[in-house]
Amino acid sequence: MADKEATVFILDLGASMGQRGSGRTESNLDWSMSYVWDKITDIVAANRKTLCVGIVGLRTDGTENKLQEDDGYEHITVIQELSNMTMSSLRALQASVKLSETVAGDAISAIVVAVDMIDTFTKKLKWIRKIILITDAHGALDEDDIGDIAKKMNDSNIQLTILGVDFDDAGYGSKEEDKPALKAENEKTLQKLAGECKDGVFATMAEAINEIEIPRVKSVKPYKTYEGPLTLGDPKSFQAAMCINVERYFKTHLARPMTASTVVVKSEQVTQSTQTIADDSMEGVEFSAVKQARTYKVNDPKAPGGKRDVEFDSLAKGYEYGRTAVHISESEYNITKLESTKSFSIVGFVLRSKYEPFLNMGEVCLTHARKNDTKSELALSSLIWALLELDSYAVARIVLKDGKEPLLVLLVPQIEPDYECLYDVPLPFAEDVRMYQFPPLDKVLTVSGQTLTKHRLLPSEELSDAMDKYVDAMDLSAYELGENGEPAEFAPIDETFNPAIHRINNAVKMRAAHPEKPVPKVPATLLRHAYPPEDLVEKVRARADEVIRLAGVKKVPPKAKGRRNRETIKPISGLDVDALLGEGGQNGNISEDNAIPDFKRALQAASEVEAINDAATQMGAIVRSLITNSFGDSKYEQAMECLSTLREEMIELEEPSLYNDFVRDLKKGLLSGALGGDRRDFWFKIRWARMGLVGKEQSEPSEVTPDEAEEFYKSR
Repeated sequence: MADKEATVFILDLGASMGQRGSGRTESNLDWSMSYVWDKITDIVAANRKTLCVGIVGLRTDGTENKLQEDDGYEHITVIQELSNMTMSSLRALQASVKLSETVAGDAISAIVVAVDMIDTFTKKLKWIRKIILITDAHGALDEDDIGDIAKKMNDSNIQLTILGVDFDDAGYGSKEEDKPALKAENEKTLQKLAGECKDGVFATMAEAINEIEIPRVKSVKPYKTYEGPLTLGDPKSFQAAMCINVERYFKTHLARPMTASTVVVKSEQVTQSTQTIADDSMEGVEFSAVKQARTYKVNDPKAPGGKRDVEFDSLAKGYEYGRTAVHISESEYNITKLESTKSFSIVGFVLRSKYEPFLNMGEVCLTHARKNDTKSELALSSLIWALLELDSYAVARIVLKDGKEPLLVLLVPQIEPDYECLYDVPLPFAEDVRMYQFPPLDKVLTVSGQTLTKHRLLPSEELSDAMDKYVDAMDLSAYELGENGEPAEFAPIDETFNPAIHRINNAVKMRAAHPEKPVPKVPATLLRHAYPPEDLVEKVRARADEVIRLAGVKKVPPKAKGRRNRETIKPISGLDVDALLGEGGQNGNISEDNAIPDFKRALQAASEVEAINDAATQMGAIVRSLITNSFGDSKYEQAMECLSTLREEMIELEEPSLYNDFVRDLKKGLLSGALGGDRRDFWFKIRWARMGLVGKEQSEPSEVTPDEAEEFYKSR
C-alpha cells in the first residue's frame, strides 16, 4: 500500500446549499461539512507530510482556477492547493467555506479542475489519488464529455466519490419527495459518471454522515521487531546446529487513547526565539508548551527552612524494600545488569496438550523467513511442519537488541495458503506464576478421608440443572439474525469498539473543527453493546429467580455498627448465668480489681453506642489509675493488659475512634509527667507492643492513615 495520498474535496457553495432539507435544523452546507470536517481532522491528527489535501469551491461568487480562460469553468475557485493539512490551514479553510449568492457553476468542470490539480501535484509518482464531490445537484451540468473524463480518471488511477444532499438511494432507503426536475436529471448524470469510473462511488450524504459515527480502526504499518538468525543449538560450536534467517513483526498491538500535552497561555512578554519554538511545536499563537523543572531537597537543620537543595548528580538510587529505601551504588547496579546480546534461540519444546492458554502474557508477533532467501524459507517450513506433525510448540529466548532484557516466547506454527509463519506470545517467568489450590466443587473431603458427593455445601441435581438453563439463556452467540435470517452473534469482535479511545478521538476532532461548540454526545455505535438487550434480560430474569429459589439465596443484612462480629453463646437453659451468680458489672460499673471481665460484660449488655462509650471511658480511667498509682513498674503489666483489651474490643465493635481519642490523651499524659511523674518507660512499652492508634488497615471505620499511625509512635 502506498504511503502517499492526495485528496481533493469539491465543495458546492451555491446559494441553494443554504436551504434546510428533510426537516433538518441546519443548512445543507453545514450538515454536509460535518462529513468533510471529520475527514480533514483525521488527516490533521495523522500528522503525516504525505497526506495532502486540496479544496475546490463550486458555484462560488468569483472564479480562480488554472482553466478559467476556457469556457465552462466560471464560478469555480481553488480555495487550497494540494498541501499538508495543519491546524493553521484548517482555521483558514473554515473562514473560506461560506455560502455564495450564485447558482451558476458546473460540477463536471470542477471535477476536471481537481483532476488537473492532482496530475500536476503527483506527476507520475506512486500516490493514492481521490476526488470527493459534495453537492446538492441544483446547478446546470454539461454531460457531453463524461466518457472522456471518466477515461482520464481511470488512466490516472483517481478514485471518484460523489456524495449528494438528499440523493435517492434505494439500497439505503433514501428518497426525496417532490424533487425538482433539474436535480433529478443531474443525479442521473453524476451516477452515470461514477459508474464509468473505476472504483467510483455514488451515495447519498445521509449514509456518509451516519457512517462517520462508526469508528475507523487505525491500520498500523508493520513494524519489524527483530531481524537475524533463529537458532537451535550453538552454530559456532556444533556444525549440526540449526540457523535460519528470519524477520519478526507485530501481529497485534495494544491501542491506547491519544495522549494530552500540558500547555499554558502565552505571555505577551515572550521573546521572539521562544515564540518561534512554541509556534513550531504547538501549531498556534495562543498556547505555549510547559517546561518542567525538578529540584531535590534533603533535611538539614542548619539550612534556612530546615531543608537544603541538592544536585541530581549527587543522588543515589534507592529501591523500596518494605518501608525502607535500600541504596545500591552505580557500580553494584552494573553487576546486577545482565549483559545480553541480540539473539533468537529455541531452548525447548512442549506438547500442545500440556500448555495452558492462560500463560499467554502479551501481544502476538509473527516470524517468517527472510525475504528472497530460499534456503531459509525451506528450513523454516520444515520446522513449522515438524511442529504441526508432532502437535508441539517451541519455547524460545529472544533478545531484541544488545543490552535488552531477554524474553521467553512460545512459538506456535501456522500454515495458510501460500504462507507459513510462527506466531509467538511472551511467557511468564517462574516468579510471575502463582499457584493456588482450591477445594473441589463436586465433592467434599472429610477429615477422616471420606468423599461425600451429597452435602449441604454441594449443589443438588435440580440446582445444577437450573444453573445450566440460566447460563444457556445468556448465550449471545446466536441472539441476532444475519442477513439471510441465520443466527448471528450479538457482539462480534470486529463490531465492538473501545469507548475510551474513540470517545476521546471524537471529542478532540469536534473541538479542533469547532472550538466554540460543546463536546457532542457519545455516538450510539459506541454504546450499542454497553447494556444487554431488554428482551434478553427479561428472559434471563425468570431463570435467575429459579436459581435464587433453589439455592436459598438470602440478602445479607448490613453490618450493624457497634455490634460484635461473633455470636454471643447462650446457655441451653436460657437462664442468665451472670445474674444467678451475682457477678459484678451488671449495672455497668467496672471495678479496678476485676476490670477486664466487668468491661466485657458491660459491652455485652450494651445496646446503644452511648453505653459502649461509657464502658470505654471507665476502662480508660482504670488504665490511668493503674499507671499513676504504680510503684515503679509494679502495675504496668496489669495496665498493659487492660489497654490491650480496650483496643481489641473497640476494633471488634468498629468504634476505633474511642480508643484513638483515649490513647492520644494517654500519650500526652505520659510524656508530660501528668500521670504520677516520669512515665516515659510505660510509653516505650506501648511503642514496643504496637498499641498505638488504630489505622484503616486494622479497622475500616478508622480515619487514621497508615502514615499517621506510624507517626504517632514518635516521641514529641
